[in-house]
Amino acid sequence: MQNIVDFKAKREGLNWDSFIAIGIFHVLAIGALFTFSWANLTAFLFMWWFAGSLGIGLGYHRLLTHRGFKAPKWLEYFFTFCGTLALQAGAVKWVTTHRIHHAHTETDKDPHSPRNGTYWAHIGWIMRGTSQEHDDATIRKYAPDLIKDPVIVFLSRWYWASAIVAGIVLYSIGGYSMVLWGVFARTVFGWHMTWLVNSATHLWGTRRFETRDDSTNNALIAAVTWGEGWHNNHHAQPTSARHGLAWYEFDINWMTIWLLQKVGLVTDVRVYNLGEQPSQLKRAA
Repeated sequence: MQNIVDFKAKREGLNWDSFIAIGIFHVLAIGALFTFSWANLTAFLFMWWFAGSLGIGLGYHRLLTHRGFKAPKWLEYFFTFCGTLALQAGAVKWVTTHRIHHAHTETDKDPHSPRNGTYWAHIGWIMRGTSQEHDDATIRKYAPDLIKDPVIVFLSRWYWASAIVAGIVLYSIGGYSMVLWGVFARTVFGWHMTWLVNSATHLWGTRRFETRDDSTNNALIAAVTWGEGWHNNHHAQPTSARHGLAWYEFDINWMTIWLLQKVGLVTDVRVYNLGEQPSQLKRAA
């Protein structure tokens, strides 16, 4: 009974700041459709890769949250800056949320548990739930490593400013229509692709590992999230920098990490290979 009461309490009231901001972005993203050009599409794709792959996939997720590899501080800060462009909160709050998700997957403590409904897991938790807002005690518990770094804290506090900088740059190149595509349409698209990992990959797909949650591997979602859709693999081996474990599991984020390792920019890359015992997580050669 207490669990039901707690969940109902989460759904009471609307997070008006999030609701208004998300609504405005969606309206302007629709407006972008009336200003198509190949230059605008190029800006969209470049910014999507910058924010979604380098920022969220490599930076916020595989590096800062799970420490699947090590990078020099300048590169870690670059990835973190890229992550701010996704407008999914600063790194400190994003990492806190994701670590809570892994610690309490699909329980009432999971911020976006799909067992509370697909809508809830996709966007409801942002509109009516805790969203990315955590008190200081929770942040100290789940992200103590990040709050010790003043640069990460600074980038997290002012994460929204990167979108303004990007908007100014895009406007100087291609006018307001490029801003619509490179900031608003790209951000909305990136939001929904990331939220699909929270919702759809806990509902539809295949399972290689018998994890304690309902996570699945979903090739379609992996294709639109640069490899983050191999979610069952990830929940089974969360610190592995490689999510696509089979040859047919295309994982662009892993390919980027592999390439960066080959040129000496990242080290201590953690990988899980099929056929090994679940506890055998090795450093990539």
